[in-house]
Amino acid sequence: MELKIRKTAEIYVIDINGEMDLYNSYKLKDLVVKMLEKGMKSLIINLEQVDYIDSSGIGALIYICSMMKKMNLRLLIVNVRGSVKRVIELTKLTEYFPIADTIEDAIHTMAGV
Repeated sequence: MELKIRKTAEIYVIDINGEMDLYNSYKLKDLVVKMLEKGMKSLIINLEQVDYIDSSGIGALIYICSMMKKMNLRLLIVNVRGSVKRVIELTKLTEYFPIADTIEDAIHTMAGV
């Protein structure tokens, strides 16, 4: 799994490429914790290049989501498709996760808040 960070205005985007599984999901959690320590307030997690997610990946997203909700920060998960979307639907987390269709939609939503 490869993680790339980019910034648009005050909104950070993490592009994930690869599988979110037991062997690498911790990398995303660690990265977000470091970003929060540096004062990040808005985050978009882009799953466009993720073709596989297991319970560890779902757990990492739940951890990040709950941590950001507790801190009253903004998070959107975008480009949830294919098998990743099916896993999120099967675990009934579509209502829990703040999901937007595209990065553009997420930026527009966050900018309007």
